[in-house]
Amino acid sequence: MRTPLAIFLAVSMLGLARSDAQDGFRPLFTGKDLSGWDGNPELWKIEDGVITGQTTGPEQLAHNQFLIWRGGALKNFELRAKIRVTGNNSGIQYRSQELPANGKWSVGGYQCDVHPSTANNAMVYDERGRGILVLNGQSVIIDAAGGKWLAAEHAPVPADISEWHEYTIIAQGNHLVHQIDGKMTIDLVDHDTKDRDLEGLLAFQLHKGPAMRVQIKDILLKELPDAPLVSLEKNPIPSDAQRIEKPAAPAQKAPQAEAPVKKPARKAEVGPAIGENKATPVSRIKVPAGFEADLLYSVPGGDQGSWVALCADDKGRIYASDQYGSLYRFKAPGVGEVLRPEDVEKVPVEIRAINGMTWAFGALYAGVNDYEKKSPSGLYRITDTNGDDQLDRVELLRDIKSGGDHGVHAVVPTPDGKALYLVCGNNAELTQVENTSPVPKLWGDDHLLPRMPDGRGHNRHVLAPGGIIYRVTPDGQKFEVFASGFRNIYGAAVNRDGELFTYDADMEYDFNT
Repeated sequence: MRTPLAIFLAVSMLGLARSDAQDGFRPLFTGKDLSGWDGNPELWKIEDGVITGQTTGPEQLAHNQFLIWRGGALKNFELRAKIRVTGNNSGIQYRSQELPANGKWSVGGYQCDVHPSTANNAMVYDERGRGILVLNGQSVIIDAAGGKWLAAEHAPVPADISEWHEYTIIAQGNHLVHQIDGKMTIDLVDHDTKDRDLEGLLAFQLHKGPAMRVQIKDILLKELPDAPLVSLEKNPIPSDAQRIEKPAAPAQKAPQAEAPVKKPARKAEVGPAIGENKATPVSRIKVPAGFEADLLYSVPGGDQGSWVALCADDKGRIYASDQYGSLYRFKAPGVGEVLRPEDVEKVPVEIRAINGMTWAFGALYAGVNDYEKKSPSGLYRITDTNGDDQLDRVELLRDIKSGGDHGVHAVVPTPDGKALYLVCGNNAELTQVENTSPVPKLWGDDHLLPRMPDGRGHNRHVLAPGGIIYRVTPDGQKFEVFASGFRNIYGAAVNRDGELFTYDADMEYDFNT
């Protein structure tokens, strides 16, 4: 599956390409007084030409208090402000609402946190609402039901909040970006219509608790034109996104033994509603002149999952694997025949999540990429040890740390018939390899031009040799790097001329011509 990128392309337009010019920005602070601002006069004042808020200790505030800008509600905008904080944490509220029931100068809504912890600094916190939404270093999508999905990660932006730093907030529709000193900390697309805010107040926070001091200057606002909301239909959650779960509450007492919970039956239809959850109609398949396509079998997803890999053994039988589950075998139907469900047998071996496989050297070699982490990912060999024509032995030849779609995938014989190629994407970690590798181990991040990582932050931390093709001996003992530096490789094949081809979601590579 292609990883959707469109929802993050706005980052480069909104936040990454900055200009020193202040065109379109207007100051919200005169540098002389608090005209246009409303807050507790006992807490806020002008000191040395900057806004200064200060508390004396835990007993002073019963709730967080805010200095509220009374210049109107903000909708689509870019805001810049220089801030420094000591003693506690602060934040910039935006698209927020006043909460008089909670107390005077109380506000709730989106907050760009100003926090001594790097993970929390310039994150998105929903004050008096959903709590932490996105941490520094994350790109997150919130679905319509409020579920949070980690779409990408990058190195968090560090900053000492006791020193002056410029915080930037860019809000367009349901797409939010935060920055520190021009470097993106978070990217959020919020589809939660019940709890998100598209318009509201701007305010600065004084946090209850320990004595603290916050200073603010150079507050600049640029109002942006209306923008269409990012839709979940046109920009779906990436297939390799991870669900962000709330941390479990600490146990108060030893739990009592509970009856095991019965796992719910698998749905009759699995996966997204694409392709009608059944085989593609023959009418939609294009074939070369002189060829015809026949539909032999529509895999029942509820029983046999999603088949992602096929190969034939030395007797002409076909093996098929479920992306998340079991391995199956059947005889290839004859011309004019179809495959019946009763012709498909489940192979009685303990293996799952095979994403690529081949029959070679009298065995089935399988590349396992277990998204659900129920078994080790890596290269396996499956054999028949007692001659009854049933595979019964599963050997893990090499454990390879892997995750997401860009993990362990295709296995194909080498053109000389003496070894195997194991194809791995850039979410599979480099395993131990031989010094005889044709690709030297010079994994430098050398570039003639500045590095151009994925625009949405995907796998920014994965440098060379991320995305590797190994040459492996049949016993699995010797791994050599045959080629490296690829992204989301999913499969490979060797043609009759001995050329190796691989494919990914973006392009095809030919390693021999």
